[in-house]
Amino acid sequence: MVQVKDKFTVCRHSPYRYDVVGSFLRPEILKEARERFAKQQISLGQLTKVEDQTIIDLINKEESAGLKAITDGEFRRSWYHLDFFWGLQGVKKIQTNGWQLHDGTHARGEGAALDGELGGNNHPFIDHFRFVKDHVSRGFEVKQTIPSPALLLAQLELPFNLESTKTFYSNEDDLIKAIAAAYDQVLADFFKAGLKVVQFDDSAWSSLIAAKLVDHPTAKPLEFTSKKFEELKSKYLKVNNLAIEGAPKGLVVNAHICRGNYRSNWAFTGSYAGIANPLFIQEKVNAFYLEYDTVRDGGFEVLKQIPKDKWVVLGLVTSKDGHLEKADKIVKRIYEASQYFDLDHLCLSPQCGFASSEEGNVLTEKQQWDKISLIRSIAAKIWLN
Repeated sequence: MVQVKDKFTVCRHSPYRYDVVGSFLRPEILKEARERFAKQQISLGQLTKVEDQTIIDLINKEESAGLKAITDGEFRRSWYHLDFFWGLQGVKKIQTNGWQLHDGTHARGEGAALDGELGGNNHPFIDHFRFVKDHVSRGFEVKQTIPSPALLLAQLELPFNLESTKTFYSNEDDLIKAIAAAYDQVLADFFKAGLKVVQFDDSAWSSLIAAKLVDHPTAKPLEFTSKKFEELKSKYLKVNNLAIEGAPKGLVVNAHICRGNYRSNWAFTGSYAGIANPLFIQEKVNAFYLEYDTVRDGGFEVLKQIPKDKWVVLGLVTSKDGHLEKADKIVKRIYEASQYFDLDHLCLSPQCGFASSEEGNVLTEKQQWDKISLIRSIAAKIWLN
């Protein structure tokens, strides 16, 4: 029996009852400008002018849609993660074979590797944040999304990166400390610029969701011995918590446990059960944004392991296609989740961003905003009356 309260806690910062993960579909004018810039047909200044205007337009749309946490849609990025890595000292852009998706196809082949010691000074994302802060209306929050420290660790320990990584950090513990220190410099600069809430987008943990446990080590990327599996969980937790512990006091850190979306495709699927301990129990974040848009994602029982003082944002509305979900079905699933985690600490969002890379998912901008409108109306029925 679901116990529905007369009054619910008022959310003073992210997550809000109806929320978004962060990225939005790029307008065609922006896609064209980025393509022309890549071909050296326009200058960086001309590209920036297009980025500025499309971000201002997006901010107006977000505010009109009733969103309380405003993002720049990641319009200045090509990827949800790599652009941030490339902005750190000691990190260079490399070409790769692209990470593999569930159907065997590969994403665009770009990556990051070390070419020096890590540092977080003068990160370009600070100015990106300032621009949004300068253009939101009074009373709106600016939410900054960045990839998690664990995801950088995972990137730097990919087989083709090990040699360059060990050139600068022969000891893994030193690498973990360096990642956390670089992040803490960036977070300190964000906080000084006025940031209140940051979201770690973390597909490192989700890679373990799809793990296959084997008796002996193999060369296959998602096959691990039990010992290796536990080691990965331990170090992902360690590097994330180390960065969070060193962040400015008063900065809210949330986490989106991303399953690796690319052009409406995905990389990892399965239940969160295998990573719930230690992720849900020990990671020192304020909230978890969790992807639950398909039956492949497992049940809600695992939510019982999340401490009661944290928040859970249910990603029940898919961002991978334009089909508009039935409101009553989403409401039913929220109440199902509330059997395992307090309804007062639940929120609703799309399962992921609408464009984890600049290519975007396969839906229209209208369908994107229709989904946000649906989420808002459902949240109003459950929590805001």
